[in-house]
Amino acid sequence: MHNAPTPPRHALRHRPRRRTVLLPVAGLVVLAGCGLTLLALSTARVGLLAEVVGIVAALLPVGSIVAALLWIDRWEPEPARLLWLAFGWGASVAAITALLINNTAEAVGDALLGHGRGDTISAIVSAPLFEEAAKGAFVLGILLWLRNELDGVIDGVVYAGFVAAGFAFTENIYYFGRAFAEHGFGDTSTAGVVTAFILRGVLAPFCHPLFTAMIGVGVGISVRSPSRSVTVLAPIAGYVAAVTLHAMWNAAATLGTAQTFLNVYFLVMVPIFIAGVMFVGWHRRREQKIVARALPVMVGRGWVAERDVERLTNLSARRTWRVRTARRRGKEAARVLGDYQAAVTELAFLWHAGRLGLAGADAPEREARLIDALETTKAAMPQPR
Repeated sequence: MHNAPTPPRHALRHRPRRRTVLLPVAGLVVLAGCGLTLLALSTARVGLLAEVVGIVAALLPVGSIVAALLWIDRWEPEPARLLWLAFGWGASVAAITALLINNTAEAVGDALLGHGRGDTISAIVSAPLFEEAAKGAFVLGILLWLRNELDGVIDGVVYAGFVAAGFAFTENIYYFGRAFAEHGFGDTSTAGVVTAFILRGVLAPFCHPLFTAMIGVGVGISVRSPSRSVTVLAPIAGYVAAVTLHAMWNAAATLGTAQTFLNVYFLVMVPIFIAGVMFVGWHRRREQKIVARALPVMVGRGWVAERDVERLTNLSARRTWRVRTARRRGKEAARVLGDYQAAVTELAFLWHAGRLGLAGADAPEREARLIDALETTKAAMPQPR
C-alpha cells in the first residue's frame, strides 16, 4: 500500500553521493564562477551604472523568450532543474567560452590582416562556429547522458532555446550597457540604449534561440530515428544550419548596409522563424495524438477514468482542471493532479517509442515506474464530489 505520491519522472533509488551531491555542487560552482567572471569583466568595461541599465534592459526580452519556450513545453514539461541548468550554461559557460575564443580570433585577425579586420573575422567566422558549438554542447550532453529526457524535436528545441536564451541574456547585458555608457539613452543623432533595445530586444530577440534551435531539431530527430546514419548526421546538420544562419546574420550586420540587414531580416530570418513556429505547432499536435491514442488502453486497465479522457487530450482542459482543483481542494491536490497528468503523457510517449523500436533497453523498468506513479497519483487524487 502506498503512503505518499510517487513522482512520475524518476523513482527514488540509491545513487553514489558523488553523483547526487558532489557533481551538482561542482557544476553550480563552475556556473557561478563563470557568471561572476563575466559580470566583473562587463562592469569593468562599461561601468556599474551602465551594467545595471544593461541588466534591466536584458530582462525584458529574455522573459518573453522563456515564456514562449514554456508554452511550447506543455505536454511533457522538462525537469525545472535541467531548464535552469540549460539557461545557466548558456549565460555563463557558453558565454565565457565564446568571449575567450572570439577575443583570441579578433587578436589573431588583427595581427594577420591588419588592425580592425579581426573584429570582422570574429563576427563572421569565430562567433558562429564557436558560439553555436558552446551552446549546442549542452544539448548534446543531454543526448549522451540523459537520453530519457529527450522525447523528440520539441524537447530538443526547448533545451536549445533555454541555452540560447541564457546566452542572449548575458550578451544583451553587455551590448545594452555599452550603448548606455557611450551614448546614454540616445537621441535623434545617437544610437543609445533605446535603439539597441529596439534592434536586439524588440526586432530580433529570437535570433540566438532560432540559431541554436536548429541543433535542438537535429538532436530531436536523432533521438527518434531508427536509422544509424540519421542518428549521427542529424545533429551535425543542425549544427551546420545554426552556424550558417548565425554567420549570415552577423555578416549582414557587419559587412552589409542597412538595406542588406533589413533584407536578411525580413526575407530570411522572419520566414525561417515563422516556419519554425509552424513546425513546432505541428509537433505539438502530433504529441496530442500520441496521448489520445494511448488513453483507451489506460482506460481499459483502470488507470484513467472514462470521464477524464477528453480533458487529458487537451492542454487548456488540463490547466483548467488543475486550477479548479487548486481552488477547491488546495495546491497539494493540484500538484498531485499535475503529476498524474505528467505520468499519463510520459507513459503514452514511452509506448509510442516502443512501437518505433526506440524505447531503449530500460523501457520495461521505466514503464513499471511510470505505471506505479500513475496508480499512486490516481489513488492520491481527491475524488469528485
